[in-house]
Amino acid sequence: MRNTVSGMRGTAIWTAAVSVALLTVWGPASEAYGATTLVVAANGSDSAPGTVTQPLRTIQRAVDLAKPGDAIAVRGGTYALTDNITITTSGTASQPISLAAYQGERVVVDGEQLPASHTPVGGSIPRAERGAVHMEASYWRISGIEVVNGPYGVYCDGCDNNVFSRLSTHDNYESGFQLQGSSGNDQILNLDSYGNRDPRKNGESADGLAIKEGSGTGNVVRGARLWNNVDDGFDAWKFTSPIVIENTIAYGNGFNRWNFPDFAGDGNGFKMGGGSPAPAVAHTLRNSIAYRNAAHGVTDNGYPGALALTRNTTWANAGTGFDADVSGGTATLTGPRSGDGSLPPAPHFLVPRNGAAVGARF
Repeated sequence: MRNTVSGMRGTAIWTAAVSVALLTVWGPASEAYGATTLVVAANGSDSAPGTVTQPLRTIQRAVDLAKPGDAIAVRGGTYALTDNITITTSGTASQPISLAAYQGERVVVDGEQLPASHTPVGGSIPRAERGAVHMEASYWRISGIEVVNGPYGVYCDGCDNNVFSRLSTHDNYESGFQLQGSSGNDQILNLDSYGNRDPRKNGESADGLAIKEGSGTGNVVRGARLWNNVDDGFDAWKFTSPIVIENTIAYGNGFNRWNFPDFAGDGNGFKMGGGSPAPAVAHTLRNSIAYRNAAHGVTDNGYPGALALTRNTTWANAGTGFDADVSGGTATLTGPRSGDGSLPPAPHFLVPRNGAAVGARF
């Protein structure tokens, strides 16, 4: 048995109504569960078939059984891991695999007992142990799960065409969510990632969300909230393909809330690249907010690419609001002037949502 489970105590009597409820969560059966729905519950058994009346006990067992087109429905509870959840089987474009909390119930994946969560200062985490959820697979849809106290929360390396929605990754011992390696066409939607720290490096590298050290086109971040992480809110260090980030908020990052000695957290809201080599691909940040971070609101971090920064707002950051020292020649922070030389008719900063005529107009 790879992990243990607590919560959801007592006996549950489920009926066919659960199948109807699953349709409500995922939509039409032809798209939602395909061949099989595997149910996981705290009072289940990994020797059970994973049906509504005889659920599995661990998420890992369901992952091991899942085939393209299957869906995994996890009942509420705290799933305390003794080995990380490892996902290596891929779905397909027409038959993705789904993993989701059942009907909005609170599912907590807790990595506190994982040895890698307590890697000593100066130590390294073996690749296979990175992440309470460690993923090397494609065509998955993962939603509604909370991941805490892991050596990384979600760690995805070599992952394509996945959709991660409504995840909460917080209080992990490295970055809350990290996508790296050869990974493309992934969507990270409505992520909450906060309070992630990095005691083994005194705060140097635990970000809320990191898409770093890899390549792959088509990655999109939308609707994320990244706050109170020890390093940066968002970090694109050494990622060599364009990333789009929109409708996202980053605040309160880079402060030493854990009293680490020799504190090394950076504290940028959005770090839009960096590292060597750093090819000049065009990352995009739009309609996003950075405030009260310990360093810059938005920084190119020495990145030479043609950044497109559109309709963003920064305020009350300890450093510069928009720091584009290297990419300044090619970064687009505002729209082009009109043909007569006047400034753009629609200002890009601090525009009321309802379009009310307040503030500066040009």
